[in-house]
Amino acid sequence: MKIQVHENRTRIFFVICFFLLIESSHQRPQNTTCPFKYIYSFGDGVTDIGNSVRVLPFGPFLPAARSPYGQTFPGQPTGRWSDGRIDIDFVAADLGLPNIVPYLSMRGSTSNDGVVFSVARSTILDRLFFKLRGVDIPPHAIPLSGQLRWFKAYLSSVCSTPQGCANIVGDSIIILGHIEANDIGYSLQQGKSIQQVETYVPFMIRALIEAASDLVRMGATRVVLAGSVPLGCYPYILTALQTNNATAYDDLGCLKAVNDLVVSKNQLLQEAVTNLTTKFPNVDIYYADLYGAVQTIIRQSSVSGNMTLKACCGIGGKYNYNSRRFCGSRGVPVCATPNEYIYWDGLHFTQGAYARFTNIVVPPFLPVLGCTSN
Repeated sequence: MKIQVHENRTRIFFVICFFLLIESSHQRPQNTTCPFKYIYSFGDGVTDIGNSVRVLPFGPFLPAARSPYGQTFPGQPTGRWSDGRIDIDFVAADLGLPNIVPYLSMRGSTSNDGVVFSVARSTILDRLFFKLRGVDIPPHAIPLSGQLRWFKAYLSSVCSTPQGCANIVGDSIIILGHIEANDIGYSLQQGKSIQQVETYVPFMIRALIEAASDLVRMGATRVVLAGSVPLGCYPYILTALQTNNATAYDDLGCLKAVNDLVVSKNQLLQEAVTNLTTKFPNVDIYYADLYGAVQTIIRQSSVSGNMTLKACCGIGGKYNYNSRRFCGSRGVPVCATPNEYIYWDGLHFTQGAYARFTNIVVPPFLPVLGCTSN
């Protein structure tokens, strides 16, 4: 794996990771010390540690609020959309800041290493954008603008002056990670064409950059914007867009046109991040490539013969996914070995997959952030 670091006059880094077909054998960092005290995360199910199940009135009835979610860790549902730990759990631990909490569970507590504002199945763009285009968004989803409002409400509860709030924000790393590309996924799943959804991408990039700029004006000194993963490999997308045209699939069995769209979106985001570093030359702004990491573990799994593109928890069809009989529904089975699967419920990863791809991305990133570990 190679990491390219570009310096722009001051200590600003633009990070892109290129992944080999063979995964790097990093040991997880131990006893990490970083030059910041807090993590604040915004996004979707990759980083939601329990907000979606607390969004009333719908949250308590969501699948992630019941078994078999959480069966691997801690043995019961926690609101994470997986069998156990997810991306942000591993990232926070690797940064030496493991005590993170979902915003909706805080109840006035301020004793933590960071707060997660992410909500599973959420989009970057607001509901009105999709309503005008005939695309439905789940009622529990909180788009990025709503998560930012939560963040501002949180700050008002922990600091009393603009400078005090700026100090807290400045002593953190902020992660903007709509990694699952739900804006694209919902639209394709509901019948929009690749060409139609391509027109949404500039709006998505603009919203992410505006959010990052807003956070910098609030005092942020370190912002990570994460790219999206290969959406065309997800069981729910493969099921919704299944075709008999063999040329529609790549050598991994993923939908080429969908992944090409995600790659294009990621490239536009990288370019926008470059421009953002010029606008804010005294702020460390990073782009994190997760696409390559996930593609790597998919390729390794296909070589080793694991159930690469099937859901561990699901039923029916080539990809073990049926939206009408979702994981957690009565009679829907769970695989015996989740760690051998990449996808948990067809829409989210297993704990094992999260562990593997974060272990590709995070360790080389730590020295770039100024962190040290054993």
